Amino acid sequence: MRRNILITGASAGLGAEMARQFAAKGHNLALTARRTERLEALQAELAEHYPQVQVVIHSLDVTDHDQVFEVFRKIDAELPLDRIVVNAGLGKGAPLGTGRFDANRDTALTNFVGALAQAEAALDLFRARNAGHLVFISSISGLRGLPKTVTTYAATKAGIASLAEGLRMELLGKPIQVSTIYPGYIRSEMNEHVSNTPLIVDTEPGVRAIVAAIESEKSKAYVPSWPWAPLAQVMRFAPLAVLKRML
Repeated sequence: MRRNILITGASAGLGAEMARQFAAKGHNLALTARRTERLEALQAELAEHYPQVQVVIHSLDVTDHDQVFEVFRKIDAELPLDRIVVNAGLGKGAPLGTGRFDANRDTALTNFVGALAQAEAALDLFRARNAGHLVFISSISGLRGLPKTVTTYAATKAGIASLAEGLRMELLGKPIQVSTIYPGYIRSEMNEHVSNTPLIVDTEPGVRAIVAAIESEKSKAYVPSWPWAPLAQVMRFAPLAVLKRML
């Protein structure tokens, strides 16, 4: 059992629900995010429901790269980490060329460069002990380039998946495991303003599928598996004109 788990971006959405579900399974948790008041509320909630579980919280902005290394090392000193879930991210964006480079830049820096910093800091710890499980939360959106407000977001999630695959290839046959999770449309704070998303599932069952895939340490998982495992294959190979009509 991976006893001690670090989850970044844990103040809301998928990260907060992962914390609840891992705590219910008896895992100790280290939770990070920028919004510490939300982390404090979540810590209190978990302490009330799962008093046997240790939960530590730390403020972390993953675009502050020095802070990523500092916080990961500090957490590992107080709660030696078995699994790190690279989850922190932004969902904002705008069509390219419409004057919102700031939104697209922030998404790229947070989702990809921030994930790179987290991966570096995680592997610094795991290589030293030759053990650990590194989990990247990508997205079904990362399977293909997507249009309009999702273009930059999809590109960052594709970059995360490629980063994970390169590490998985490097570490084949070694005790450090690398997983890429591709969530489909799961209701969260990031997409709460979207009203007509097809095939969306509620947060709790969606995250239950994520947690099950993480616990099984699959190299790749499309979650929930129905309908996203078969749809992932369609998305990979559909002509652009067909894919555009699907979205």
